[in-house]
Amino acid sequence: MHDLIITAIAKGGYLGIFLLMAIENIIPPIPSEVIMGLGGVLVARGQMDFVTLLVVGTAGSTAGNYFWFWIGDKYGYRRLGEFVEKRGRWFTIDFEDVEKAARFFKRHGQWVVFVLRFSPFLRTIVSLPAGLAHMSLWRFMLFTFAGSAIWNALLIEGGRRIAPLYERYQALAGWLIAGLVAAIVAWYVYRVITWKPRETPPDASED
Repeated sequence: MHDLIITAIAKGGYLGIFLLMAIENIIPPIPSEVIMGLGGVLVARGQMDFVTLLVVGTAGSTAGNYFWFWIGDKYGYRRLGEFVEKRGRWFTIDFEDVEKAARFFKRHGQWVVFVLRFSPFLRTIVSLPAGLAHMSLWRFMLFTFAGSAIWNALLIEGGRRIAPLYERYQALAGWLIAGLVAAIVAWYVYRVITWKPRETPPDASED
């Protein structure tokens, strides 16, 4: 049990890393801090290459964020309300979250797409207002990839540096990581069960 998660990530290889990082930005199975951090441990073990892991993980982050950008760009402000009302439960978002993110995006400009890649709470939701504002796709992808690359590099390097401690206390570390993942999954299930759609504005004027 103590080494189950890192073994699973190692066996999944780079494709597994890509998929986990993409899904992590849509729904929260395992946080990127755990994925990239344990990837750093595998780099220290010589089982993964730093640069390859960084590129693949960042590509996964970008793909996951593009999903939300595409939703915002495709549906527009009014139709997004209908989408959230029907499917928001599974993504644990409601229209108020969208409105807050849209106001934040308007207030601070397109650079927040880059800056918020370093925020554990806002880095994904900001992709929605970027799509709603019909931000240039190449600029969104560039800002997302660049910001995610810096954040992922820090996580990988952090994992690589603490690898000796992980190896020394891997039983305890394994249980802590398993507990963290279990807590996140439990939180997600709780959000899905208790989620209630909030009324969307009837005359939203943005597209």
